Amino acid sequence: MTLNIRFLGGTGTVTGSKYCVESEGKRLLVDCGLFQGYKQLRLRNWAPMPVAAADVDAVILTHAHLDHSGYVPLLVGQGFTGRIHATSGTRDLCKILLPDSGHIQEEDAFFANKHHFSKHTPALPLYTKQDALDCMRNFHVEQWEQWFEPIKGWKARFTTAGHILGASSLLLEVAGRRILFSGDLGRPDDNLMHAPADPPQADTVLIESTYGDRIHPVANIDAELAEALRRVSARGGVAVVPVFAVGRAQAILHSIAKLKQGGDIPHGLPIFLDSPMAIHATALFEKHMDEHRLTAQQVQAMDHVATMVETTEQSKALRKRHGPMVILSASGMATGGRVLHHLANYVGDHRNMVVLTGYQSPGTRGATLASGSPTIRMHGKDLPVQAEIVQLASTSAHADAGQLLAWLGRMPAPASQVYVVHGESKAADALRQRIERELHLRVVVPEHGSVWPA
Repeated sequence: MTLNIRFLGGTGTVTGSKYCVESEGKRLLVDCGLFQGYKQLRLRNWAPMPVAAADVDAVILTHAHLDHSGYVPLLVGQGFTGRIHATSGTRDLCKILLPDSGHIQEEDAFFANKHHFSKHTPALPLYTKQDALDCMRNFHVEQWEQWFEPIKGWKARFTTAGHILGASSLLLEVAGRRILFSGDLGRPDDNLMHAPADPPQADTVLIESTYGDRIHPVANIDAELAEALRRVSARGGVAVVPVFAVGRAQAILHSIAKLKQGGDIPHGLPIFLDSPMAIHATALFEKHMDEHRLTAQQVQAMDHVATMVETTEQSKALRKRHGPMVILSASGMATGGRVLHHLANYVGDHRNMVVLTGYQSPGTRGATLASGSPTIRMHGKDLPVQAEIVQLASTSAHADAGQLLAWLGRMPAPASQVYVVHGESKAADALRQRIERELHLRVVVPEHGSVWPA
């Protein structure tokens, strides 16, 4: 009986995660993510998927971030009719993230058409808000640590991965083989999320490698953030903080709440959370108290430290305010959404600051800012960068190379095959070398579109 994995994304890059497990004419798609970053990657979102959507029997999502879930509305629109299996937290977040993604794409297309800076006439969204709402009917919630059957005769089970609410590792049993998908693994010392569960025994492992070539510095997010915000506040500037709406936004809010309470930043410094998606995601921390480290009191403090900016009109009104103030807004890599308008408004003034709060995928505007580029391209124009750029070293929600290796090393017995995925080429190959050298396992870094035995 043949059992293969077709690598349709998340190879050579940290975006577009899609792994198609194939056996005896049945196909299971593990993760269904959007490509982000470089244009040549983003163009893959518009190309037909190599496996026809109607030929996919089921989908399992490891978590809700768009690089793992954002292609779902397209898949359903292209003819997928099966179930999308997910944890409760992932389902709840996808209810927020996917419609918001569709809405942002519609807004960006409208803006591009209005100002005539798109090469396409008319510019179109990949999918709409309604497309995303419609696809939620396919979601089916599975319980932690309990076996379920996505395809008749195939067994699957979720274990906790840390990272964000609902994030899981997935163990799949097919044709007598056990395949473990790490998903995005969180840090054992994360300020918000619990540590990932130890890996169960498996024959084949797909392990992420976002930080496969580096070790997180010993740094304190509170101290880093306090220093930056005191500096920008003292000069009357505006700090624009691109945040990932799920996970990073809440980590920054939690830190700011502690800093204000401790008097480490001015108590009266205005904080705004300009992201409906992040606002709704923050509310879910109260619903899923067992998945994170925060107390009920800390959740309340996180929820009340900022003024919540819901409407477009409220967001536009922010641009008429003067500093000092702090604006948290999605997206975290400045690939779209309201944060672009804030960057366009504030990045040209030396009194202001842009605070980058996590990994910036190559080809994104966040990566451009992190590189020290004197200009940034937004809305068809190259804008000068005069604002101070600060990249926090302590906010990543991904395990580093040592933590990834330690997680894999806690498997009860060695796996027969490891595939290193979800990393830029340099990071993936560095992790491959460490796994071979230190754990003495057989390791492959698969290429995009390749097919390997499971």
